[in-house]
Amino acid sequence: MRARRMICLWLSQKSLHEMTELVKVTLENEMDLILAYKKAIRVAERLNLTISTQTTFATAVSEICRGIIEKTDTGVLSIGLVREEIRYSLAAQISFGEDIVYNSSDDGFLYAQKLLPHLGIHTIDGRTTIELKIGLPRSSGINNAKISVLIHFFNEEEPYTPYEEIKRKNSHLNQIAEEKDEELRQTKIINEQKTEFISIASHELKTPVTIIKAYAQLALSTSKGQCPPLIQAYLSKIEAQSSKLTFLIQQLLDVSKIEAGKFDYRLELVDLDAYLNETLSQIKLSIPNHKIRWELNCPINLKLDKLRIEQVLSNIIGNAAKYSSSESLIELKTYCNEDNHAIIAVSDKGIGISDGNLEKIFEKFFRDAEVIQKYSGLGMGLYISSKIIHGHGGRIWAESIPGKGATFCFSLPAES
Repeated sequence: MRARRMICLWLSQKSLHEMTELVKVTLENEMDLILAYKKAIRVAERLNLTISTQTTFATAVSEICRGIIEKTDTGVLSIGLVREEIRYSLAAQISFGEDIVYNSSDDGFLYAQKLLPHLGIHTIDGRTTIELKIGLPRSSGINNAKISVLIHFFNEEEPYTPYEEIKRKNSHLNQIAEEKDEELRQTKIINEQKTEFISIASHELKTPVTIIKAYAQLALSTSKGQCPPLIQAYLSKIEAQSSKLTFLIQQLLDVSKIEAGKFDYRLELVDLDAYLNETLSQIKLSIPNHKIRWELNCPINLKLDKLRIEQVLSNIIGNAAKYSSSESLIELKTYCNEDNHAIIAVSDKGIGISDGNLEKIFEKFFRDAEVIQKYSGLGMGLYISSKIIHGHGGRIWAESIPGKGATFCFSLPAES
């Protein structure tokens, strides 16, 4: 009686055998079927298996791969070595997504089952893997050193065909793209966490700073004539620094709102000349050591958020005062362009901005390295201002001659 060859078939939810991968082929089209067959032959050949065993293993692998390629272009073939209790096995693992229906009744599986003694189907975390194994004789002498040699050989082996060469290059490019995508994803997560931290920290700081400022103002108003002038001076400094800190906290809150897409505007129709006369009269009081003059030549109506545009003007004029000497002149002029936009330009006689930094000054947290030691700030004012102007449908830019001053301009569309 002719002996029957034992065939082991298992369907499992358990983990696959741990495999040392030697080669890998993505299964995208019929060309990959040929490549899979050649790779399987090559691995078996390097293990000194007989020609008939090489052919049997490669045929079984290609039959499974054929069935997968017919159903999806996302299959992956890995060929390598699995350590058994007392010896190694040559193994192939073909994996694909859970949306693909493939089971032991498929023609390719049934044919492969006739060729190899060990086949298994595993489903783990929504991904299915078909594993084929063939035991290696102990005389094959497989050990860690030989495995390292095999890994190096297949890593360095030249492509078999021009198709494989193109496939390798595409794989490398895809890997680079995936790494870049992952970097962008991680950067986005970090930015979101940073924005959340800024928002929480700003909110937590706002209340105690407001209380400190209120008590300093209360102490100043009630202690006149009742405490030494030195104490009065200390209280004035506390109140002034509290105001600065309140302003910085508000800027941080604005940045977090911008990053979160929650920076809202309350638009209302205003007469530009009347609005600027009122607003600039108030801003003038905050820079008593500078002269400010304005010339208005665009008497139109605009829809804008009065508080937000005042914030822009305060930022720009405040910077003009910071970077120019006391008693120097700051000028604001308006005119209407041919696109029916109001142009507002603020000029100073300060230190100016280098050409290389003109585009960078509207970036978040940007500070010019040449002035960072001499002038305080966090680099948020112009960034916030640019977002406000863009939110109004306008544009903001700067012009400068280093050492002679700078002009900041922004446009606002007229109400149609």
